[in-house]
Amino acid sequence: MSAAVRAARLAAAVVIPGELVLVVCLAAGLRPPGPLLVAAEVLVLGALALEAGVLWSLYAAARAGGARPGAARREAVRAAVPEQVRRLLLHELRATASLGRWALRRRYGVRPGDLAAAYTGPQTAMMYGLLFVSVIETVALAVLIPWPAVHRVMLVLDVYGVLVLLALHAACVTRPHVVRPDGTLRIRYGALFDLTVPREAVASVRVERRYPEGRLVTLSGEDGDGVLDLIVGSQTTVTLELHRPLEFRRPLGARAFARTIRFHADDPRALVSAVRQPAPP
Repeated sequence: MSAAVRAARLAAAVVIPGELVLVVCLAAGLRPPGPLLVAAEVLVLGALALEAGVLWSLYAAARAGGARPGAARREAVRAAVPEQVRRLLLHELRATASLGRWALRRRYGVRPGDLAAAYTGPQTAMMYGLLFVSVIETVALAVLIPWPAVHRVMLVLDVYGVLVLLALHAACVTRPHVVRPDGTLRIRYGALFDLTVPREAVASVRVERRYPEGRLVTLSGEDGDGVLDLIVGSQTTVTLELHRPLEFRRPLGARAFARTIRFHADDPRALVSAVRQPAPP
């Protein structure tokens, strides 16, 4: 990896998030000292110019190697922007788009004949509870904080936090699990997790309510023969045994393998029946 590409990846990972912090401050009405603001903008513009130059050189090299324009652009972005940054930005865009789908009562990736299996039941009350707490906190801080500049910053952060919570929940509502007519199962959690399990890879599937501990995506056991728990509201209701280990991607892009997958569905019996008995062609 060349020094220019390493510098561009560092800029994408450090300087651009710093620009977002500066935008929050400006949106809140908190204007930094002039020299500091100029220095920050010069740094960001320099980083963006470096990023653009590296992207163009990588794109040109890919095109010279015979790649199509779309493939060349993707190859350049993959080389110049760290995967964690790409996935976080992509998640933000997908979650924001989910707000519109939620308002229009549309679902993403569900075709005619598919069974859509919701999984938001255990977390809905918690999500709305967090939203209520966020609104109360915003009102309370407006009364308690005597410094207008600090209050404006907190207001912007609180509004952003409310939008993030709504977008996360909207992504989960509009991106349910999906069982295709041929028995193919697509396991999802909003825009953070998406795994397609072919019907021929399924050894057994059953309803099994469990209450595992851990984060949203938890892998236990050996990587090649491990157990993947996709936990919603501290529970899972479906256990899927596979004939072979299946590769999946963690929310930030790391790759792993699992042979047993446990996840939650609000109506696990309907999902299990659809996987066991695919619709006739």
